[in-house]
Amino acid sequence: MRFPALLCALAAAVVSLSAAQQPNILWLTTEDNGPELGCYGDEYATTPNIDALAAKGMLYNLAWSTAPVCAPARTTIISGMYPPSTGAQHMRSFVTAPDFMRAYPEYLKDAGYYVTNNSKEDYNITTPADLWDESSNQAHWKNRPEGSPFFAIFNFTVSHESQVRKRPHEQVHNPDEFEVPPYQPDDPLIRQDWAQFYDVVTRADALCGEKLAELEAAGMADDTIVFYYGDHGAGIASHKRNPMNRGLHVGMVVYIPEKFAHLRSPEYAIGGSSDRLVNFVDLAPTVLSLIGIEPPTWMQGHAFLGEHSAPPPDYMFGFRGRMDERVDFVRTVTDGRYIYIRNFRPDLPAGQRVDYQFNNPGNQRWLDLFKAGKTNAAQSAFFLPTPAEQLFDLREDPHEINNLAETPDHRAIKDRLASALFQQMAAVRDLGFLPEAELHRRTAGASPYEWAREPGNYDYDRIQLVASRATLGQTLPTAKVAAQLRDAEPAIRYWTLRGIGLAARDDSSAAKPHLPALRHLLADQSPDVAITAADVLVRHGVESDQAVALERLADWANPAGNHFTAIAALTVLENLGPVTAPVHDVLKSYPLESENLPHSRYRFDVGKLLTSTLGMDSVDPRLK
Repeated sequence: MRFPALLCALAAAVVSLSAAQQPNILWLTTEDNGPELGCYGDEYATTPNIDALAAKGMLYNLAWSTAPVCAPARTTIISGMYPPSTGAQHMRSFVTAPDFMRAYPEYLKDAGYYVTNNSKEDYNITTPADLWDESSNQAHWKNRPEGSPFFAIFNFTVSHESQVRKRPHEQVHNPDEFEVPPYQPDDPLIRQDWAQFYDVVTRADALCGEKLAELEAAGMADDTIVFYYGDHGAGIASHKRNPMNRGLHVGMVVYIPEKFAHLRSPEYAIGGSSDRLVNFVDLAPTVLSLIGIEPPTWMQGHAFLGEHSAPPPDYMFGFRGRMDERVDFVRTVTDGRYIYIRNFRPDLPAGQRVDYQFNNPGNQRWLDLFKAGKTNAAQSAFFLPTPAEQLFDLREDPHEINNLAETPDHRAIKDRLASALFQQMAAVRDLGFLPEAELHRRTAGASPYEWAREPGNYDYDRIQLVASRATLGQTLPTAKVAAQLRDAEPAIRYWTLRGIGLAARDDSSAAKPHLPALRHLLADQSPDVAITAADVLVRHGVESDQAVALERLADWANPAGNHFTAIAALTVLENLGPVTAPVHDVLKSYPLESENLPHSRYRFDVGKLLTSTLGMDSVDPRLK
């Protein structure tokens, strides 16, 4: 054998030995359920397989999804970055990834891993076409080349919220035995939804058990690190899509076999639990750490296992953007005991009527009871405008009912958490302060992350300050407000208008000094500015203002134009209520599908808003 050939053979042997020492990694994920598991002390749950995994591994007492809905949560995991930093925070907001970003499977493939995904991707951000060795409902670690370590995901959809409304259903859990949380009415339909939810979680648990049995039968259990986690809160109203703890808290269990005990964290205890705060943004760096790769500095999470594990963080962060057809902007932080929620759209309730969500019978029943005046204060809160600031003590008030944000005794706690939240938002240059249509208009297909860091593009500090003051209802001198309405930065004009609208909600005279400026802003270059000006004019202008503003809103609501502009305009029109009747004939002429789509997954959002604005049931079965 010639010398170069010998070197190659030795190198191949080293690689083979290295691969043999690398752990396999198996991720088992279930959709639309939080910690509703026996191992978390839920006595109503029936989850023997996940419980058994926890008994030989360890569970995390407070693990969070970054988002209370699937696509942004999954985007966090694949990128290791907070979606508000990349512009990918909205539900299915397909955006361009920054050039430097590599999804974590790319690193695994470089390290010799066979990587499979079975089977949902649903990312909000661009990824390579060959990201996975296989991504389908046939993907399996068994298909790997001989000798290759594997990383495999099995994502079980049988617990998805769509299964909670599926009929007929074979009942397992007794609805009469469920303890309805105090923020929901105790109603038979709501009990049925919850019981059926627990039934489908049991089905998901059985599928987890099948995959663990396959691993055992193949003799690979001792060579494989196993993660189990849910993707966000339960597929029940006020859980999924709600950026409170109940919408972000997930079950998470990790099993590290004895062979890889050196990769465990100091607090890892077999059959035990950890109080470490673990967030989905930590998963990508943790996987890299487990196979000996130091996470890149651009990843925004912290590895919690493996060679490169980081110290525990003091806080975890969450967010809510647009949920399907419903716009919103909420940011959340917790230190493990207290949760602080900052609502930048306090004019909107947490319980906006997302068409898909309210197809579930119990969810619709709750809304009907609220409209009939048959819900108490705690049960009504979900459907009422949300305070700009909320603070809950998760130890004393796990149901998050008693808002402590205005309690003097909790002022220091609120200020500490708010400071941590705003520091984190500044660190990632949170793009939520730009309305979605404005973000797409200004980035024009480029990476929002990189665009926001180019000098002169995104005046974050100034925009954040104006938005924060406006949404807290802080009063500014009339001259200062007038100057902000003339500002060259569209986002300054937009948030100033939001502040005027909120102030005028309590005192209509607050809008009067600015009516001439608002009439001028109906022709603003930024549609979001013009739409917001129209909203205030319809509510607080003179009769002629109302007519003109409604006509302009109807024009912007046309699905043939910009999709996100249409959503913004229809959101305003729906919330204005019966006063929009003069433009209903125009709205009825519009198609139920957008013609100018950034991605096909958006196609029915505008149709759902059109039917809701017109006070109709869905007129097209496709909208279901």
